[in-house]
Amino acid sequence: MLGLIVNPVAGVGGPAGLAGSDGADVQRRAGERGAHPRAAERAAAALAVVARARPDEHVVTAAGPMGEDAVRAAGLRPIVVWHPRTPTTSGDTADAARALGDVGVDLVLFAGGDGTARDVARGLPPRAAALGIPAGVKMYSPVFAVGPRAAGALAAAWLDERGLPTLEREVLDVDEEQLRHARVEPRLFGTLRVPYRAGRTQARKASTPADEQAAVRLAARGAAARLRPGIRYLLGPGGTMAEVARELGVDKTPLGVDVVLDGRVVVAAASERDLLDQAAQGPAQAVVSIIGGQGFLLGRGNQQLSARVVDALGDDPLMVVAPEQKLVDLGGRPLLVDTGEPAVDARLAGFARIVTGPSTTSVYPVHAPENEGALHAP
Repeated sequence: MLGLIVNPVAGVGGPAGLAGSDGADVQRRAGERGAHPRAAERAAAALAVVARARPDEHVVTAAGPMGEDAVRAAGLRPIVVWHPRTPTTSGDTADAARALGDVGVDLVLFAGGDGTARDVARGLPPRAAALGIPAGVKMYSPVFAVGPRAAGALAAAWLDERGLPTLEREVLDVDEEQLRHARVEPRLFGTLRVPYRAGRTQARKASTPADEQAAVRLAARGAAARLRPGIRYLLGPGGTMAEVARELGVDKTPLGVDVVLDGRVVVAAASERDLLDQAAQGPAQAVVSIIGGQGFLLGRGNQQLSARVVDALGDDPLMVVAPEQKLVDLGGRPLLVDTGEPAVDARLAGFARIVTGPSTTSVYPVHAPENEGALHAP
């Protein structure tokens, strides 16, 4: 049996530039900045793949926004076994996982981020498998599919083949308040048994070793030298972008997106709405790095750079900056984009030129996993 749990507020803090979605105050501020949760629509996109392969499938789930609504939106039939409180809490996620396990669900899809994975791991019995539909801001854990449709394809294959090989994968999370002050120290909170097929689940996020910092500085120097007057540059989060900011002599929000124009910060910790306003005022380009180990350019931790923002940036929306070793460490796996809009992802796919130093670049493949035919159910 297939189950589904949706964290209704997952990901709301990403487009708002709040480095997470935990807590009622953060969720309120995200709403004030024009952000909205995206977990339900991403869960429905995953289940739509299942529905194409198995249109009569029943999905065991929680009531209303914790799963039932997404099941119905995908055209499948919900079996409701848990009724959450209003508003929902992390305890509801753990209790829903426990309820799904009690009725014999053997694969639980869950839409959210690392916090949701923690709660699922807390409630789910060890015999059941689980797979994350990426919909949060923090997704350090290697328990997520590379995109919603990849999650749906794995679920359909699980049902058709009566199971798939599984791996014990770590559930990691970081304290969001520490994250907002650039103290990134993921902690292990358990494991989940995750269905595995190469290319469909993401790797664990890897930090940059101290002995690679010199290479990061050289890549940042190369990026800074390429910036041109009159163009707004949207500096993404992460250590490499912090080095770019140092090269430019400007302050950088540790895990936010900051807009730099002619050597000064014009918007710090920008929301999606702020970035759209800036792009409307003149030529602009996003400057991003690669998430070590995972290979994501967009869709993990930088959701302010949304599909709408990428569209507004025109024909050359991204400058990618990374030390050569980050590419080597991917072992031939492509870079990934997951903006939530397949058409935008398709436009970004192909090959990207990566700035690796003051006078060096590399060309590397970029895939849009939500658009790949191999991700459809067999």
